[in-house]
Amino acid sequence: MSTRSPDSPPLPDAAFARSEPVARPAKRGPLPLLVLAGLAVLGLAGTSLLIGVSHVSWDALLAPSEHPRAVQVLVISRVPRTLALVLAGMSLSVAGLIMQMLARNRFVEPFTAGTAESASLGLLAVTILAPGLPILARTAVAAGFAMAGTALFLLILRRIPLRSALVVPVVGLVLGAIFDAATTFFAYRFSLLQSLMAWTTGDFSSVLRGRYELLWGAFVLTVVAYVVADRFTVAGMGEAFTTNLGLSHPRIVALGLAIVAMVTAVVVATVGMIPFIGLVVPNVVSLMVGDNARRSIPWVAVLGAGFVLLCDIVGRVVRQPYEIPVGTVAGVVGSLVFLHLLLRRNDRAG
Repeated sequence: MSTRSPDSPPLPDAAFARSEPVARPAKRGPLPLLVLAGLAVLGLAGTSLLIGVSHVSWDALLAPSEHPRAVQVLVISRVPRTLALVLAGMSLSVAGLIMQMLARNRFVEPFTAGTAESASLGLLAVTILAPGLPILARTAVAAGFAMAGTALFLLILRRIPLRSALVVPVVGLVLGAIFDAATTFFAYRFSLLQSLMAWTTGDFSSVLRGRYELLWGAFVLTVVAYVVADRFTVAGMGEAFTTNLGLSHPRIVALGLAIVAMVTAVVVATVGMIPFIGLVVPNVVSLMVGDNARRSIPWVAVLGAGFVLLCDIVGRVVRQPYEIPVGTVAGVVGSLVFLHLLLRRNDRAG
């Protein structure tokens, strides 16, 4: 049986995984392009404010005294919903980037590593055992479950010799399916299937003022990730490389796990699961600006917010006045991009 170290040079079929530092010229994302991307996201946010069953127009906003209902809808529903979309998109995209660096694989994100499913299991457990806990305590429990599930995923990866780039997400999907099956079983036994649907479907239709503010915590974690971005870049080059630079690889991994787990728990507890955002956006950004985390995180945050806003707008326009949940739209688009990345990887291997 092979005792291949995770820090050994990659096999030919694992060239797409994050294994060793690749000597290639860094691609710089010019600041003007980032500013233009930010302006485009602001345009999507402005469009999101005007879409919905209740009529809200710029004319009504310019004359609030004449249209009090429009202002009320904007303040209570539209603005909180748009902020929630932006915060969730930014934080989940950056969490996906961190997971890809820790696992050294581009096909990993909270949805393909069992993190979101284990957070959902934690929410179910606290709902059954301690239903009176406040939302912060529930989110903390969900974050603990998410961290444990992600740590289990990384532990399993360490015990798989000769792993390829495609085996890693398969392991995560299988682990997530196990967590999801356990969650569904206990939810059925305790008549909580409807609550489970709220956690497993990313839906922003119920977001109102006073029900989304927890997502600002995810934004703070995103800022923390940017502050320590260089350490995640080094950790993505392998444990031996990180140790040679005088850094503690286990501490960096623990910090990354904590950020990913808390972000995932906050998003799942507030709006539910939104799949593939942490996979699609970091891969697109990697093709644009390279793998340096400090350079990538601003792009990942901006494009992640734009991606979620666009999915929400599509879901609200396609079947007006009804809505398609953001998680459904993001799942369809993300799965197509995921398949494209897999096929693109196979073409390169061939």
